[in-house]
Amino acid sequence: MKIGIIGIGLIGGSMSKDLKKILPDAEIFGFDHNPEHLKTALELNLIDHVGDDSMIEEADIIFLAIPVDAAVNALPDLLGKVKDDGLIIDAGSTKSLICSSVSGHAKRRNFLACHPIAGTEFSGPTAAIDGLYDGKTNIICEVEKTAFKLQEKALDLFAKMGMRIRYMNPEAHDKHIAYVSHLSHISSFMLGKTVIEKEKNERDIFDMAGSGFESTVRLAKSSPDMWTPIFEQNKLNVIETLEEYIQNLQAFKDKLLNNDMEGIYQEMEDTNKIKEILKGIPLNKI
Repeated sequence: MKIGIIGIGLIGGSMSKDLKKILPDAEIFGFDHNPEHLKTALELNLIDHVGDDSMIEEADIIFLAIPVDAAVNALPDLLGKVKDDGLIIDAGSTKSLICSSVSGHAKRRNFLACHPIAGTEFSGPTAAIDGLYDGKTNIICEVEKTAFKLQEKALDLFAKMGMRIRYMNPEAHDKHIAYVSHLSHISSFMLGKTVIEKEKNERDIFDMAGSGFESTVRLAKSSPDMWTPIFEQNKLNVIETLEEYIQNLQAFKDKLLNNDMEGIYQEMEDTNKIKEILKGIPLNKI
C-alpha cells in the first residue's frame, strides 16, 4: 500500500507513526511546504520518501494534515489527481468550507471529511506522538458522499488506531467545535496577552505562575499559522461563542462590583457541574 502524508507536523507525523505500526509493509511518502520538516521527518523515520506528483497519482490513501485555508485550496486539485480507488482523508478543524469546496467535484466519492480531535500545543515533525489517536474521537462529516468501499477502508484504519467515530453534518460540527475548542484557544491566547501586557517584568510571571495559570495558558503556545485560518473559516460561530462568553465575563465583573459574593459562589457552584459532564473524559479528548 502506498500512503501520502501532506503536512508532516504533529497531526500528520503522529498519523504516520500509527500507520507504520498498523501497516508495516506500507510505503509512506511525505509532502510539506517546509523542506526542513521533510528532512526531519526522514531522519525520524516518519516517512520513507519525499513525495512528488507522480506519487499522488499512485497513492492508495492520502492524509491531508495542513492548515484549513491551504486544505481548501489544495483539495480540489488533489482529488483530480488521485486514482479511481484512491482515498483522500483530511484532518481539518473546520468542515463546512472544506466540504463545500469539493461538493460538485467529479471525484467527491474519493474524499472523506474528518476531524480527529487530538493534538497538543506543539507543532512540527518533532511533536509527533505514538498513539496520539488512541481513544480520541474522530468526527466524520458527509460520510454518505464517500464511496462505501473507501469508507470501509478508512474505518478499518481508524478502528485499529483506537479512535471513536462520531458522524455529524459540517454545519453542526463547526458550531459545536467553536464552543469546545475554538473558544478555549481564544481564551488562552487572550489570557496570555493580558498577563504579558500587565507584567512587563517576565521574571514576575514565571516566579508567580502556578499550575492553574500554566494549564489555562497552555493553548496559547499553539501555532498562529494553523489557528488564524480556523478562526477565519469559522468566524460566525466563533463570534457567537465570544459574545456569550463576554456576557458571562461581564456578569461576573458586575457581581464583583456589587459585592455579590453569594451570586459569585452560586455561579461557580453551578459551573462545577461540568465535572460530572467530563467525568472520566481527559481534557485532551475534548
